[in-house]
Parts: sequence; structure tokens; C-alpha cells
Amino acid sequence: MQPPSHSFPWEEADIPELQNAMKSGKTTSASVVRAYLARIREIDRRGPSINSVIEINPDALDIAYGLDKERRAKGPRGPLHGIPVLIKDNINTADRMMTTAGSLALLGSIAPRDAFLVERLRAAGAVILGKTNLSEWANFRSNRSTSGWSGRGGLTKNPYVLDRNTSGSSSGSGAAVSANLCAVAVGTETDGSIISPSTYCGIVGLKPTVGLISRSGVIPISVTQDTAGPMTRSVTDAAILLAAMAGVDANDPVTEGNRVELQADYTKFLEQDGLRGARLGVARRSFRSRNAKVMKTFEDTLAIIKSCGAELIDPVELKSFDNIGDAEYQVMLYEFKDGLNKYFAALGPNARVKSLADLIAFNNEHKAEEMPFFGQETLLEAEKKGPLTDSAYREALEKCRRISRDEGIDALMNEHRLDAIIAPSGGPAHTTDLVYGNRDTGGSSSPAAVAGYPSITVPAGMVHGLPFGLSFFGRAYTEPALLKLAYSFEQATRARRTPQFLPTVDELT
Repeated sequence: MQPPSHSFPWEEADIPELQNAMKSGKTTSASVVRAYLARIREIDRRGPSINSVIEINPDALDIAYGLDKERRAKGPRGPLHGIPVLIKDNINTADRMMTTAGSLALLGSIAPRDAFLVERLRAAGAVILGKTNLSEWANFRSNRSTSGWSGRGGLTKNPYVLDRNTSGSSSGSGAAVSANLCAVAVGTETDGSIISPSTYCGIVGLKPTVGLISRSGVIPISVTQDTAGPMTRSVTDAAILLAAMAGVDANDPVTEGNRVELQADYTKFLEQDGLRGARLGVARRSFRSRNAKVMKTFEDTLAIIKSCGAELIDPVELKSFDNIGDAEYQVMLYEFKDGLNKYFAALGPNARVKSLADLIAFNNEHKAEEMPFFGQETLLEAEKKGPLTDSAYREALEKCRRISRDEGIDALMNEHRLDAIIAPSGGPAHTTDLVYGNRDTGGSSSPAAVAGYPSITVPAGMVHGLPFGLSFFGRAYTEPALLKLAYSFEQATRARRTPQFLPTVDELT
């Protein structure tokens, strides 16, 4: 399959480039939106058929026209004014689009109000272009699922190599950004669901400190680990999108504690020479790969970082994680049942399903459509759990926090006086297999995810035509430091490559 022949004017364009074009009169938000909609028709619906966009906002053009009029009368609201944004289909929008988490059980469900982060995006002048496909229920339905597949949306393909996986659960957001179907996108993560699809799809993914971005209006898995975050083609765009979404929300009490940590502008931390003098711990045990080319690319990456003036403490070990067992999974099961039942209740009396038990029953009644490839073992396990007052839950949560924070990231950074920890993000992408499900290619998202601490992945190279990413992670609220380091690394490597929609590549060895 050849790359699309259509000449797309905004390929690899970042937010500043689009803003400059609108400011100069070269284009308008409406024109940019029309271009992306045409791109979605060509790439996502036809041609390579990436299948990353689950629904188009029917009001997107009208919103863009209104923002163009406002720009002419008053000037732009800020850097996101008129910028097309795709958001994951587990984030509420109170408009003419559904919010379904990819499940047929929520088909037709219109949220009673915008998620807080959507309110923030609209206030910043963003155009919500549509919603992206995801691993159904954010990949918390089965223990042998295939990432990127949902009952409603089908399978999302990797834009680099179409028979490769996108990872999950923010698969549609990752693929859409990578394929230039939007300016930027929003994903969500509990453990790896921003970082992993971002590295598989060759983009920047930022998982913020839990609570920096409100979770109200986002279909939940874990109240202690869930967060939304930017998925972009550049670190600059991630910084802009983070500032727009972060804020204090009365409906998410955790955000109140972040008030003093909020930054109105994260781009001020971006420094080309930001790696110079940094102390970085290389967490080799957080990622294992038997592929020699993967490890060679990683070693080359470390050499580049050293050449930029950083000091590498290599290796460092997060030994505490050897003792975490299944505590994280047990916490998720308890919190998923509690949070999902609360979400269903907030949908009102006309909701098709009103509890996790109802969802399980719906899936059983619609097996042919909902469970043609894998089941709902995880939902069944969650339904057996009791309330969040159970001692088993409280003990598992305490274990997770102690191991990941006090005995984990915080202890390691104190011991070695680190500015951040680095490790390969994961991948490269495995072949999609709807029969046997996902294949583990390694990953380093769990320490920061369990701790609720920030992490960012940046493209670092290519292996067999597939992207390879590097993660920077650290203490709570260190987004400014991580963005500084990630930006410097990005500028030194320029490793992002535009996808070519290849049908296949030789199997990795």
C-alpha cells in the first residue's frame, strides 16, 4: 500500500505553526477543521483505514466558524484558539456525540454535562473535532484482550505498519495523532494507557500527576491512578495542552491539593539545553527485551543523552517493585466496581445499564457483537469485590503507595539525588492477534502509574520500521522538570518519523 496521495497542508504541523497561520490570515480555524475532516475521510475511513476516530463532532465546523469570528473581533483566547482536538471516547461531552467507552451497552448515551477537562478545552477555544476509539472499557474487561479493539469501534490499526498493534487503551488517540488526523488528542491512563500507545505510535505522551487534571466526567477504572493527559507530536504541544486541561475542580477533590502546583504556562520550562547538568537514573530492570536491535537503540539513546551534558547513574534499581505482587490489580478491581457504579448512576434513570452487574448481563446477551474474540473475566472479578471499606482493599492500597512512593521512586531519587528516572517506554509494536490477544513487549509505565506520579514518553528511534520511545518519570508534580528534559531530548534527536502506512514488516526476532 502506497502512502496517501492527497496533499495535506498541515502534515506534522504543531500548535504554534497553526496559530501563526491563522494569525497571519493564511488560514482560518474553519479551513483547518475542513482539512482534518478530509484527512480523516481519506486515511481513517478509506485508504489505509486506520479506524481511529469513532465519531465526528457534527458541530465542529460551526464551532470553528464562531471562533474565527471571535478572533477577528477580539483576538485569540490563547494558544488553543481554533485548534482541532480529538478526545478519547471515555470522556464525557454534553453535545451531540456519545460517550461509550467503546461499549455497545452505552450506545446512544449522551452525557449530562461535559467532563471538566472538556469544559477547560472549550473555554480555551479548542475545537472538539470528534472522539477516538479505544480498547473497550479502557482495556479493563478481559485478561486476554486485544488492545485497540472495542465492540462499538472495531479495531484501530497502527499507522506505521497496519498489521501491528496500537497498544491500549488510548489506541485511537495515539494512532490519530500519529497519522496527522488532528492537531493534538487527549488520552487517559491507569497504567500505561497513554505511555504505551504513544510509544507504539511514535508520538509524545504525557501522563500527569494524578489529580493535576480533573477526572470528573471520565469513565473510571481507578480513582487512585486514573488521569487524562496530552498525546501530541511534539513536547511543545504537550505542554500547551497540559496547561489548558489542568485546573481545580470541586467535583474532583484531589485537584484541590494541586492548586499551588498548577502552572498557567508549561512552555516556559522548555529549554533546548535542558539535559545539561541533569542527573538521570537508568532503570534498566524496569524494561527487558530480548531483541538486540531494541537494546542497541536504547544504548545509542543513552549516548546521545550523555553527549547533551547529562550525568547518567546507570543502573538504578526500583527493587521495591519486586514485592508488589497483584496489589495494583486488586486495587483496580475494587475501585473499578465502585467508580463505574457511580458513573452509571450519574447518567440518570434512562441509562441502558445502571450497574456493573447490568453491564455483565448486557454483554452476555450480546455475545456475538461484544465478545467475538475475548470475554469479560475482569468485569466478573470486579463484580465479586466488596466496598472500599474492605480491609483487603485498604491493605492493597497501602502496599501500592508504600512500595511505589516511599520505598520506590522517592527513595531512589533521594538516594542518587536524581532529577528524573529514564527507561525505554515499551515496544516496538507487536503483531495484532485477535485470537490470542496482546503480547508483552516490555514497558516501564507501572512505577509512575502506581505512585500516581508523572511520566512522559518521547520518540527515540525506529526498530524494523516501528517507533521506539524513551520515558522520563519522577516525583509528584515534577511536570516542569520532565518537560524540560523531554524537550531537550526531542530537540537533540528529532526521532519522530511520519508514518507510511506499510502493510507489514518482517517479524521481530
